[in-house]
Amino acid sequence: MLPFTVELKAGLPIAEQVIFAVKKAVVAGQLKPGQPFPSVRIVSQELKINPNTAHKIVAALVAQGVLITTPAVGSVVAEQAPGDRAERAELLGTELERLVVEARNLGLTLDEVTAGLAAQWKKLGRK
Repeated sequence: MLPFTVELKAGLPIAEQVIFAVKKAVVAGQLKPGQPFPSVRIVSQELKINPNTAHKIVAALVAQGVLITTPAVGSVVAEQAPGDRAERAELLGTELERLVVEARNLGLTLDEVTAGLAAQWKKLGRK
């Protein structure tokens, strides 16, 4: 059984959905630093996806600093990335731009987007 949940949706790349689900589990505290992460084989079997896709997912999570892979141990959840808050916030620039574009495309106001963001923040249960 995987230590995170993911509901695969048609029309979105599987790898992106799983990467997001893992990041969400880390943020929500379901996956803790130092916790072992399932092998590529287990991810592939549990999600019923191609092993190459599972490998791509793990490799992307390692490249993004979410996981650390070591010989004889496998992959484990990494500690929070070093750097000051401004540097970490800057990493969200592209995602925030996408959110703003989508919100404007839907005709939402800044207040509506802010309220939705606050609701999601509370939903994850972190301050």
